[in-house]
Amino acid sequence: MRVPLRTRLFAALTLLIVCAGSAGGYAGLRLGSWLGAGAGILAGMTVVCLGARITISLCRLQTQEFLKQVVGDGKAEASADTVLRGIMLYEAAAFPLSAGGVSAAERESRRTVAYRCAAFDDLPVSVRLAAAETLEVVDQGQDRERVRAAVWALAEVVRECRAGQLHVLDTPEA
Repeated sequence: MRVPLRTRLFAALTLLIVCAGSAGGYAGLRLGSWLGAGAGILAGMTVVCLGARITISLCRLQTQEFLKQVVGDGKAEASADTVLRGIMLYEAAAFPLSAGGVSAAERESRRTVAYRCAAFDDLPVSVRLAAAETLEVVDQGQDRERVRAAVWALAEVVRECRAGQLHVLDTPEA
């Protein structure tokens, strides 16, 4: 039977705490009386527990920093998805399915939302450029197929920004 790694780590940590407590207790007994032994046990176990806590905290920080470098914090992905949805809603308002289906106020409102989303600071540069091109094509409002192609290109750029893709962050590789 194979013992899981987590169980082995807890057993090793428990053994380490017991050994440190025993060593502290022995040192305290040799230097003082039973009171010294109790203080030694407490001191030894405290030192080991503090060391374990510091080690675990440093490992957690190192892991979080590594994941942030690889994946990012998720804000760029969320803002890229928001830009895509805002521009698609603006496209739907600019090219309604029925004549008179969208009022001028609603069209202007969706245009404002799309532009504000595209101006968000946390957007990757590639998404910001694709969003600007798409908004320009939608604003011209001449060819529905050209608008569809621009929105499709924006959707591809947004998909490439998601975690699991090769270039999550817009930083050049070393």
